[in-house]
Amino acid sequence: MEIPTAAKTLLEHKGRDIWTISPTATVYQAIQMMSEKNIGALPVVEGTRLVGIISERDYMSKVALRGKSSKETPVSEIMTREPVTVGPDQTVSSCMEIITEHRIRHLPVLDGEELLGIVSIGDLVKWIIATQRMTIEQLNAYISGGYSA
Repeated sequence: MEIPTAAKTLLEHKGRDIWTISPTATVYQAIQMMSEKNIGALPVVEGTRLVGIISERDYMSKVALRGKSSKETPVSEIMTREPVTVGPDQTVSSCMEIITEHRIRHLPVLDGEELLGIVSIGDLVKWIIATQRMTIEQLNAYISGGYSA
């Protein structure tokens, strides 16, 4: 089922709060912020420019499992540089395809160089389920004769 909703619409519904971190911050500061905000990834920005993304997965595989200190390791050392991004008009369906193809969980949405927000795999799944639920309700109403156009 194609979901034509644009990423910018999904961001408007979920809220536009964007938490970011500097590449010079420590990994400890990043995981502390992720924990406080209950999020799984942070865009890494210099000024207003997206330069990377850091996730819980980056911490586990590049710090914890390698015996590094999160309080001494800068975000720039472990972040994913040049993350996969989408534009504001990218559809929910194509965002899901991109996330699946690249095996990622977080997709920054950029309008030119402006970071509008992040769409997570959880956001996409919730939107798809809500859309399917609405379609089912409309079909049930139509079948039972209660549908009005």
